[in-house]
Amino acid sequence: MDANRLASGAAFALLLVASLSPVFVTPIPAMVDYPNHLARMYILAGSGSPNANPYYQVAWALYPNLAMDLIVPRLAQLIGGVEQATRLFLLLSQVLVISGALAIEWVVKGRFQISGIVALMFLYCLPFAWGFLNFEFGLGMALWGIAIYLWVQNRSWAIRLGVNTIFVAALFVAHFFALGIYGATLGLYELWRAWDVKATCRNAALRFAVLVLPALAMLSIMALTGGSIGSADTRWHFALKLVWPARILNGYSLTISAASVTLLFIGTYVAIKRGMLSLKPAGLWLSAGFVVLYLVIPSRLFDTSFADIRIIPAAALILPAFCELSLPSHRWKLVMGAGAGAIILGNLAVVLFVWTSYRAEYAAMIESFRKLDKGAMVLIGGDGSDPPLQDLTDYPIFQAPTLAVQYANAFVPQLYTSKGKQPVRAHPPEQRLDLSGGGPVPIALLQAISGGNTATGIPAFIQSWYRDFDYLYVVGSRVEDPVPAVLEELQRSSRFVLYKIRHLP
Repeated sequence: MDANRLASGAAFALLLVASLSPVFVTPIPAMVDYPNHLARMYILAGSGSPNANPYYQVAWALYPNLAMDLIVPRLAQLIGGVEQATRLFLLLSQVLVISGALAIEWVVKGRFQISGIVALMFLYCLPFAWGFLNFEFGLGMALWGIAIYLWVQNRSWAIRLGVNTIFVAALFVAHFFALGIYGATLGLYELWRAWDVKATCRNAALRFAVLVLPALAMLSIMALTGGSIGSADTRWHFALKLVWPARILNGYSLTISAASVTLLFIGTYVAIKRGMLSLKPAGLWLSAGFVVLYLVIPSRLFDTSFADIRIIPAAALILPAFCELSLPSHRWKLVMGAGAGAIILGNLAVVLFVWTSYRAEYAAMIESFRKLDKGAMVLIGGDGSDPPLQDLTDYPIFQAPTLAVQYANAFVPQLYTSKGKQPVRAHPPEQRLDLSGGGPVPIALLQAISGGNTATGIPAFIQSWYRDFDYLYVVGSRVEDPVPAVLEELQRSSRFVLYKIRHLP
């Protein structure tokens, strides 16, 4: 190995260690969905024990969103804690994403070149930084599945069917959207292959049958066993499709993300313009397919939010394997390496800053749970505004009060209990109050209800919130007592306030 390759390998290893280090910085990573997932893991791990939460039950079925639900509770038994097991699951997901991108590049090119660096750039992109844990784990599995399928693409149909069946079954259970990425990538690749080798219709149909049949079998099994894929809630927000590419690289700061995307775009443009970067024919087909998918996929699909933006990191992790980069001099290598390092380290600095800033916040939140009566009914409220595009540093606190289900055996309507997505359900008496993963209730709405407003359209679970719930967490900065006649402040932090609800007649 020459000195340049050795130096590049050492630099990548250092960046890899630095990029994985935030997982060890704080017990609870500052991701908006992470506390909610952690609370669900506690319910699953404690099911059937004397300390099981009295408001929730476990209802297993073949849902295509079960990666951490199957892994974390069993892992917790081995390593002695749900919190540690959930962090280890996150770390494993990150390792799968990076190694999967590298595996595809090795199969396609026979060497490592740029996939690892690009994977580190996207390690804390928007979907991952927001805590879409099952998707991140599933996408890592999908990358490995794509790599192994490409490795055996010229083997017998039986070997290809066997490999595809294993990964389809695993991805179906892990995360349905990750399965979609896997299927779309291989489908596009097979289209290119059929065109490139001028395959007969029969041969092309047989190769596509190998891809499709295992998925049809899993869908049939799901239908027979009473499983489902979320709900029918599907929405489009086409205007946001113009925003997400600039927002994608950092989950907390639009400024850092936009600067990183701009630097990446300039570097890519210069490399293409000077003939240093080119895309293989198969990569052209994949690129076109990913663009079409991004444009046509709804923003909310099967009750899953931000479905379209997940295409962007998936494409970023797959396409570099089909790119050829040839830098003409050592100076160009230094320039490109410095640019990539700046993007990675800039994103990492923001992540470390936000995550460390939440250590005290989450500690204060856990301390506040001691003020709750055991078995309390707990509601989460907020100012009702959507998270700003510029600054999302308050976003990770939104779901943190759901951990009351573990620390106080409480009921929290915002806990993720969506049928078809999670195996946790509220018991029948509490189902009328179940919001199933929704966000904080707007304070203005709570004020109106407590003031006697009975307008139509008020969600059923809060129509009599001041009688049904015992405590209210108001999350966000600059919180003032919204209903002084109903609420008694118990604890205040910089990003939340805990109130006890005085039950009105």
